[in-house]
Amino acid sequence: MGKRGAQAEARPPGMADVARAAGVSAQTVSRVLSGHPNVQERTRAKVLAAVEQLGYRRNNAARMLSSGRSRTIGVVTLQTTFYSRAAVTSGIEHAAQASGYAVSTATTTSLDTSAIEAALSRLADQGVEGVILSVPLVHTSPRIEQLTRSIPTITIDGSRTDTTEVVAVDQALAARLATRHLLDLGHETVWHIAGPEQWLEAGSRRDGWRATLEEAGRPVPPPLEGDWSPASGYRNGLILGRIPDATAVFVASDEMAFGVIRALAELGRRVPEDVSLVSVDDIDLAAYCSPPLTTVAQPFTRTGELAVAHLLRHITAPDAVALPETVEPQLVIRASTAPAGGSTTP
Repeated sequence: MGKRGAQAEARPPGMADVARAAGVSAQTVSRVLSGHPNVQERTRAKVLAAVEQLGYRRNNAARMLSSGRSRTIGVVTLQTTFYSRAAVTSGIEHAAQASGYAVSTATTTSLDTSAIEAALSRLADQGVEGVILSVPLVHTSPRIEQLTRSIPTITIDGSRTDTTEVVAVDQALAARLATRHLLDLGHETVWHIAGPEQWLEAGSRRDGWRATLEEAGRPVPPPLEGDWSPASGYRNGLILGRIPDATAVFVASDEMAFGVIRALAELGRRVPEDVSLVSVDDIDLAAYCSPPLTTVAQPFTRTGELAVAHLLRHITAPDAVALPETVEPQLVIRASTAPAGGSTTP
């Protein structure tokens, strides 16, 4: 790669680059991109061709060239079909649009630091003004620390680097609400189907579940581990359903709970008459499951909106003290739980 190509990858093109490629002045570039009428069509065409050649999105280009700001925030998210990730991203996009910002999303297929570094680097090369990390940052790296120091960054799953600001749902509280509800119904203990260990929110839910049982002086069954998918819930449900003393289970996500309920039904164990079940998320389908799920609702949209509010404050007032914000989940009681012994709740 030549020197010019290396420089193009190192930073977003500036006004001088567009002007040089079009063979015009920077003032002419500004006039073209702002829609000024007093520009010859031939000149306008040359400038727009240069914009396309250098990879500008036209509206962003106009803003950057006139103000030096992209009015764009970046989001790093995991490539997945899970409802929770899409709901948070939707909240981010709505809040950003309301504040006059566009959103550029960089997806990663894994949680390895190298993959997260690459996603952050792509957003930095686009000139975003700030970043929301919507992935669990289990481990950091010098490169991630460098990028999050140079670009205002918010995390929304409880993870952080030395300089990021945190907006997070209290996942341990979600687990406590679920477990306490089942104990209050008279169940001797509560089994747990957890999310994958590398996810921080899965670990927090596991810790909250265990602590609630220990504080109540109840036995702590060995947790079963899923991967957030209905299929993993189904596999673990086939195990749980063969344990006669398992009358209550806390499942770490609604989508896994769907699989658990199917497995229990195939084994002839009824929900909630034989096994009471509480999950986490309260996705739209939870109320239409059979039976409707008792679940701990996470305010996905609100979390995304708060993340944008914190990020924009961080962008406009970088010297302000960065304070974390914790969002409380809420227990939603439906028909998948009942008192121990088989009678259903009213």
